[in-house]
Amino acid sequence: MAHTYATDVLVAGAGPVGLTAAAELRRRGVSCRIVDRLPARLPFAKAVGIQPRTLEIWDRMGLVRTALDAAVPMRGQLMYVNGAEQPRIDLVLPPEVPYGFAALPQYETERILDEFLTRYGTGIERGTELVSFAQDADGVTSRLRTPSGAEEELRTRFLVGCDGAHSIVRKGLGLTFEGGAFPEEYMLADVEVDWDLPHGYGVRAMHRNGDGAIDDLLVCIPLPGSGRYRMSMLVPPELSTARQAEAAGAPDGVAHGLEGGRAPALPDIQAVLDRLSPRPTTASAIRWASVFRISHRLVDRYADGRVFVAGDAAHIHPPTGAQGMNTGIQDAWNLAWKLALAVEGAAHPDLLASYDAERRPVGEEVVGRTVRHASEGIQADPADPATLMLREAQLLVSYRGSPIADPSGDGPGPRPGDRAPDCGGLTGEIATYPMRLYDLLRDRGGHVLLLYGHGHGNGHGNGHGNGLDELAEAARESSGGRVETCVVLEADAPADATLLPAYRDSRGEFARLYAAEQPTAFVIRPDGYLGARLCPPAPKPLAAHLAATFAETAQR
Repeated sequence: MAHTYATDVLVAGAGPVGLTAAAELRRRGVSCRIVDRLPARLPFAKAVGIQPRTLEIWDRMGLVRTALDAAVPMRGQLMYVNGAEQPRIDLVLPPEVPYGFAALPQYETERILDEFLTRYGTGIERGTELVSFAQDADGVTSRLRTPSGAEEELRTRFLVGCDGAHSIVRKGLGLTFEGGAFPEEYMLADVEVDWDLPHGYGVRAMHRNGDGAIDDLLVCIPLPGSGRYRMSMLVPPELSTARQAEAAGAPDGVAHGLEGGRAPALPDIQAVLDRLSPRPTTASAIRWASVFRISHRLVDRYADGRVFVAGDAAHIHPPTGAQGMNTGIQDAWNLAWKLALAVEGAAHPDLLASYDAERRPVGEEVVGRTVRHASEGIQADPADPATLMLREAQLLVSYRGSPIADPSGDGPGPRPGDRAPDCGGLTGEIATYPMRLYDLLRDRGGHVLLLYGHGHGNGHGNGHGNGLDELAEAARESSGGRVETCVVLEADAPADATLLPAYRDSRGEFARLYAAEQPTAFVIRPDGYLGARLCPPAPKPLAAHLAATFAETAQR
C-alpha cells in the first residue's frame, strides 16, 4: 500500500463546492489533493443559477471575468397561472451591488473552476474514491481507491468532504442528517424552444385545480444559447421512479438528486409545453434529461476535529431560488481561508470552530426557507420586495454573533458579521480613474484594516488612538504581518494626510454605505465580511479583536 504525507488538505468531491475549496486553498499557498469518484465531468445543467454573492466571491478569487463571459443574465421571471399572465418579477438590486443574477450550466461552472485550479498546478484525480478515513490529534489518514482498483493511504492535516448528498465523509463522522423528502418527482431537461418571450427571463407556468392546489408545473431557466432553457416539470406516472426507489430503498435513506430509470424524451417535454407554455412552441435539440427527486436535510454539525463537510454533504433542499450550489460555494469560501491560516500555524486554536458557528445557521435558514418557498411559492414570502431580492441574492447572509465578530460594533450601517458592501468613486493621487472598494480588497488577499477619516494625527497617537500609523502597526503586530492597511479619506482631506496607501471617497459613497461620520476602523476578513467596526479606532481594541483570529505565535 502506497503512503503519502506531503499534502496539507484532502478535498473529497470535485463539484463546484470542492473545486472552490481546493482553488482557494491553492491560491493561499496550501497544498491539497482533490479526488472524485466519477471518471469525467457530468454534462448536466443541474445547478444553473449564479447569485450575485457568488460572483463577488469569484471576483475576489480572480476568475469572475471568465464566468461572466460564459454566463447569461437572469433579468427576472415571467409567471402564468392557468394560462393567465401574472405580474412580472424583475431582479433589480441597488446600484452599489457590483453584479446581477446570472445563469450558467453546472458543467460550465465546474470547467471554469477546474481550469482556474490547474493554474496552481493541481488537477482533479478522477476515478479516485475516498473509501474510509480515521483522524487523530495530528491529522487524518484516508484510504483511497484509485482507477486501477489499487488502494492508497494518504496522510493529511485536514479532510474536507464536498462529496454530495450521499457523503462518505458525513457517514464516516457519524453525523446525523435529519429531514425528509418531497413526494413529487420532477423531470429535468436541457432543450431549445422557439418562442418569442423576452431574453433573460425565466418562466414559471402552473395550473391550479379547483381546490387551489398546483397539479401541473413548468419552470424554465435561460441558458447560454439561442432559445435554450433548463426546464423542470412534474413527472408523469409512466416515468415515475418512486415505486422502484421505495422498493429498492436508497442505500443511505436519502432520496435526492438524479434518478435512474427511463429518461424523459422530447415527446414527454413537449406534452408539458403543450399544456402550460405561455406561447405555442416546439422543443428541440435535447441535450440531456433525467428524473429528479428532492429531499431537505441538515447535518447536526459541520465539523468534527480535523474533518469538515460542505455543500450537499451538509445540507440539501429544494432548488427554489437557486440557493443550494451558491450556499455550498460560500461554505467552502468561509472554510478555506481559516484552513489556510491553520495550516500556516497562524490561526487561533478556536478559529476553525467558527466554521460551524457561522455556516450551520445559514444552512438551517436556507433549508427552512426553500422548503417554505417550494410549498407556498416565493411570492408568499412576507418580506418586502427589496429585502426579498437581497436575500435571494445571498447578500444578507450575516455572521453577527460569531465568535470572531467583534461584539462592540453596534450602530448604523454594516455591523461586524455583515457583508462588507462595495462602493465606487475611490480615487488615488496617481491613478485618476475612480476605483471600486472591491478592487482594493482583491489586490490584498487576506485581512484588510480599512481606516476611514480625515487623516490627521498620522504617526502621533493622540490619546484617542486616531494615529493611522499606530493603528497599522497594531494590526501588523497582532497578526504577524498578515493584515494590510488601507486608508479611505474624506474628499477634502489634505494630500499629505498619511503615508499609508490612501484613497479619497470622492463621491461620498463609502461614507454613505458604511454610515461613517467620524474616524472609524473596519477590519474586513478574507471572505469579504466585517470582523470589527471600531469607532473611535484605537490600537488596544483592534489588537483584542485580531487575537481571536490569529495565534499568539503569529503575533510579533
